[in-house]
Amino acid sequence: MNKTEFISVAGFAISLLFHMTQTEVCPPSCNCKSLGEMKGLHIDCSSRKLTEVPALPVNTKRLYLQNNSLTLVPPGALDSLRSLEEVKIFDNPWNCDCHILYLKLWLEDVSEPSLANIRCATPAPLKKKPLSQLTGNELGICKRLLPIKCLEFFWRDLILIAGAITTLILVAWALKFSKKLVCQINLSQYDSRG
Repeated sequence: MNKTEFISVAGFAISLLFHMTQTEVCPPSCNCKSLGEMKGLHIDCSSRKLTEVPALPVNTKRLYLQNNSLTLVPPGALDSLRSLEEVKIFDNPWNCDCHILYLKLWLEDVSEPSLANIRCATPAPLKKKPLSQLTGNELGICKRLLPIKCLEFFWRDLILIAGAITTLILVAWALKFSKKLVCQINLSQYDSRG
């Protein structure tokens, strides 16, 4: 291999490595396999004692998170996995309170079979109950289901609507008053001529 070939091979290897680190970064606690060019990744994070879902590449096709110590999945944590075809997330000590709603709804959309395999670990009355069978009553009182930002927008919109209604009332009142004023001016001009 001459110097030119070596440089081009090294450049290709560096660009390939740079591409991998940008778009296909494997979480450090997981094993990752490519499913072929442009086909995505198989991410195996099973049996790693994980307590939280790691950051995952967007091109994940298969995700294995079973047999860990996951108790919840933060809202939005899995939303970027649009090309996901298979997910295994059973055998985790799921805490079935309000925070489990995101995972339940996400699995209903993405993988109904995976949802059927998930069982609650806590609270005690729900132990071993399938997540798919949970009802709103069993989740307890969920004090704040809307994110804080949504509530901020609600109050802002409410104030804007109140301001718009007040403005319309003032404009209507001004128009009514101006009609009376114009009528009085016209009548006074008519009286002064007559």
